[in-house]
Amino acid sequence: EAISAAKHPPHSKLRLYPAELIAGPARGFVCENYGQKFELPARGPIGANCMANRRDFKTPVAAFEDREVPSTVTIKWCGQFHETHIGHSPLDVVAWHGNYCPVKYDLTTYCPVGAVLFDHPDPSIFTVLTAPSGIEGTANIDFVLFRERWTVAENTFRPPWYHKNIMSELMGNIYGVYDAKPKGFVPGGMSLHNCMLPHGPDQNAFEGASNASLGPDKLDNTMSFMFETRFPQHMTTFAATEAPLQDDYIDCWTSLEKKFDGTPGLK
Repeated sequence: EAISAAKHPPHSKLRLYPAELIAGPARGFVCENYGQKFELPARGPIGANCMANRRDFKTPVAAFEDREVPSTVTIKWCGQFHETHIGHSPLDVVAWHGNYCPVKYDLTTYCPVGAVLFDHPDPSIFTVLTAPSGIEGTANIDFVLFRERWTVAENTFRPPWYHKNIMSELMGNIYGVYDAKPKGFVPGGMSLHNCMLPHGPDQNAFEGASNASLGPDKLDNTMSFMFETRFPQHMTTFAATEAPLQDDYIDCWTSLEKKFDGTPGLK
């Protein structure tokens, strides 16, 4: 089954189908890009293959509607939503000319790359699309995908390490279990670690990875994503007070034991 991401240009129109047309609950994640246009990341030494390939981005077939039906148009202007009602379909543009189109991308076509001997590369190797900034080493927004993949690195702590950085990380779980947080990060859930906020694997993930046999292991049935940006993120009132919250989120680190004693050469 295809699990897709879509990229819509500014000022384009998007139809939302009524909930009754969808079998069961549905949830999506939206990122509004205020910077440069999304583009494929530079592959550098990786070369011509892997990661997201241009051929897998699909553009829609040109179409229009000439229907006199009551319609609701919702727009966002200067950070606020506005709504109006019209008597015809808004998808009535016929004489459009241009080359900046919406695209759809099947996330299951993404081919991840990784360490094949030792060490832990930065998660930027899983970037699907990036909106660059004017500052080298940062982006206005990166769209990053963590999907099924093999882990084979030797003498390496394989999950994401403990860190804080200048980028803010908003993650969402699409399905399955995320390797750095086996419990609590459920499908449909989100987590936000703003810039310079330390975070990393929970206690279960740390102990499991520290004591696991380091043979080839496949992370299967998993797909999570990250919107990583150089800007700090503010929560809406709804997200902070009304949305379901995991009140014990930080408890996953309280039972971590100190393993370092300063002895040279001791790991």
